[in-house]
Amino acid sequence: MKLKDMIAYIVMQCVGAIIAATFLYVVALGKPGYTLAINGLGQNGYDTSSPAGFSMTSGFVAEIVFTFVFLLVVFGSTSERAPKGFAGISIGLSLVLIHLVGIPITGTSVNPARSLGPAVIVGGTALSQLWLFWVAPIIGGLLAAVVWRIIK
Repeated sequence: MKLKDMIAYIVMQCVGAIIAATFLYVVALGKPGYTLAINGLGQNGYDTSSPAGFSMTSGFVAEIVFTFVFLLVVFGSTSERAPKGFAGISIGLSLVLIHLVGIPITGTSVNPARSLGPAVIVGGTALSQLWLFWVAPIIGGLLAAVVWRIIK
């Protein structure tokens, strides 16, 4: 991917995530008793903001490993040597498994833009903890790219 295209891709993912979180917030407002401060928008977090109280270290390691595994599945599933027409199945099932395991730990990010949208709308702790949900997936993605180059 060319640098210009990569930058546009990242910016558009981030814009889309913020628009989607805004839409989700507007829909959530239609539920009696909903408040952003209590219910949030599915934002990611660690420590007291983790769904099950996991630490920052646990969240950081989990997000690196989950992103690493997910991108290896994406690379393998879309490889020219992989059977055609099945990538969506393996990618989708791996993402479901990653979410089933990761939601109690951090709410599962594996995509910085996915974390950005809710954090911008919710603010506060979600915004202050956003760094982890950018840094860890980037590290996981870079590790997956290096490993993929070695094993492909």
